[in-house]
Amino acid sequence: MTDTIFVTGLSIHARHGVMEHETEVGQRFVIDLELYTDLSEPARSDRLVDTVSYADVVATTTAAFKNTNYKLLERAAGAVADAILVNFPRIRAVKITVHKPHAPIAAIFDDVGIMLTRSRHP
Repeated sequence: MTDTIFVTGLSIHARHGVMEHETEVGQRFVIDLELYTDLSEPARSDRLVDTVSYADVVATTTAAFKNTNYKLLERAAGAVADAILVNFPRIRAVKITVHKPHAPIAAIFDDVGIMLTRSRHP
């Protein structure tokens, strides 16, 4: 059985992109996370130590996403996935969606971004 812990709408200012102004000024990105794990133990115990802390996931995600400037969202999301899988052994897989609401595209659009899924055992 796989259960899901999720965080949606995590807004982070970072300096990712291929254009010079993106790396100088930066912009807002929005991250959605789905963390796949077994929640049967914390559902019985009601103890934080038996699950994954949302606060710790957000801190890990923020650090992994902000600490290095990447050209591609794919790489930035990959860094987040790697950090989550390394720091949270209870997580079997993670799905990350990175929205780039102010992407430098000469068009009117609702949303652009990438979705990436990584697991411990592909």
